[in-house]
Amino acid sequence: MKLLEGKVALVTGANRGIGRAIALGLGSEGANVAFTDLAIDDNTKSLEAELSGLGVKGKGYASNAANYEETEKVVADVVEDFGTVDVLVNNAGITKDTLLMRMTEEQWDAVINVNLKSVFNFTKIVQPVMLKARSGSIINISSVVGVAGNAGQGNYSASKAGIIGFTKSIAKEVGSRNIRVNALAPGFIMTEMTDKLPEDVKETWIKTIPLRRGGTPEDVANTCIFLASDLSSYVSGQVINVCGAMQT
Repeated sequence: MKLLEGKVALVTGANRGIGRAIALGLGSEGANVAFTDLAIDDNTKSLEAELSGLGVKGKGYASNAANYEETEKVVADVVEDFGTVDVLVNNAGITKDTLLMRMTEEQWDAVINVNLKSVFNFTKIVQPVMLKARSGSIINISSVVGVAGNAGQGNYSASKAGIIGFTKSIAKEVGSRNIRVNALAPGFIMTEMTDKLPEDVKETWIKTIPLRRGGTPEDVANTCIFLASDLSSYVSGQVINVCGAMQT
C-alpha cells in the first residue's frame, strides 16, 4: 500500500519548480492532489495530466494565495471537489531581491504578502477541516535563508523566518487535535530560476555545499512525503533543512 493512499493534499504554487515536484511526489504515493497557482495555464493542464497518469485525481485552481477572500473560495472549492484536506503544503512564494538601501516598500510588501500572509491564509482556512477530522499534516516551505539570512534578501529572509515562527506556534496550538505542523528549509535547489544563473555563480554556490551538488525539487518532495505520511507521526513543530549540509 502506498504511503498516502486515499489522502487529499492541497499544494499552493504548484505549476512549476518545487511545488510541482511536491504535487507529483504526493501523487506518486497515492494522494489525490488539489493545487493552486496564480492562473490556469499549460503547466496546470500538464500537471493535471501527469497526476491522472499516476492513477490519482489532480485538479488545479487559480488563486492569489496572498488574498484572503480568494483563499476562502479556493479551499471551499477543494473541499467540495475532494471531500476534505488531509495534507496542506504552503509552497507559494516569490523573490524581489535587492539590498535594503534600494528596496522599495512595494518590494517588501509583495514578498511578505505572497510568502508569509499566504501561509496564514491557507492554514487558518484549512484548519477547521482538519480540526473536524482530528488529523492533518501542514507543511510550510521556508528556506535556509530564513534560518541564516542572506545579503540582498532582507524581505525574502524575513518572510521565510516568519514562516518558521508561525510553524512552531501553530504546532503548539493544534497538536492536541492530532494535527502536525512542520517547516522545510530548502537550500540551493536546481530549478528554472537557478538555471538562469551564470555557470560561475552556480559553481561558487555548489563549492559551499558539503554534498557538492545543488538539490533537486525531488529532494524537497521526498522530505514532504515523509512529513505528510504516518512515518512522521511524532514529528511536529520542526524545521528540516534540505540543503546538503550547507546550513547546520
